[in-house]
Amino acid sequence: MLTKKQWEICLEEFGRMFPDAHCELVHENAFELLVATLLSAQCTDVLVNRVTADLFKKYKKPEDYLAVEIEELQNDIRSIGLYRNKAKNIQALSAILIEKFNGEVPGDRDVLTTFPGVGRKTANVVVSNAFGIPALAVDTHVERVAKRLGMNRWKDSPLMVEEKIMRWTPMEKWTDTHHQIIFFGRYHCKAQNPACGECPLLPLCREGKKRMKGIA
Repeated sequence: MLTKKQWEICLEEFGRMFPDAHCELVHENAFELLVATLLSAQCTDVLVNRVTADLFKKYKKPEDYLAVEIEELQNDIRSIGLYRNKAKNIQALSAILIEKFNGEVPGDRDVLTTFPGVGRKTANVVVSNAFGIPALAVDTHVERVAKRLGMNRWKDSPLMVEEKIMRWTPMEKWTDTHHQIIFFGRYHCKAQNPACGECPLLPLCREGKKRMKGIA
């Protein structure tokens, strides 16, 4: 397993490789980010951005999503996976925002996770990017990188990955670290064909060393 000292080396390398890592979901406010992140579940950011380019011109506020029939909203996001369920959740959380929060997205992760379709990952993305609150969302990239490096065990849950990374990472770096690990996983340590041979973290990486041994 990776040691805390080795994790600090990983953090430095993530920062060196991807100093400009950021949220790639295009949005202009907390509400748009909430909708975009909800849509991104089991879907690429590229596809979400393609859909929201038109969606966010048509729907500006929660009231707009409730002003149309569910079928129309479904049609607007049809190219995204699970679009029927996501349309239902968007309308449901829009109603909650209007009824309880004056149409404004609350900057509280625990409150956000009570919304339909909003899990811990989505809530963390919103509070960290829209409100500047330190948080560390664990998506498939973060989970894969942490487990390949040996930071976590393969059987650990996303919550266990989140807790371990937060424990070993300074709080003020949580948001940046989240983005940097995502970029590392998305563009370097990919699910298929990771760039192990040219990875600066290979000497520390449990999975990388195993893969390279198989190639040798």
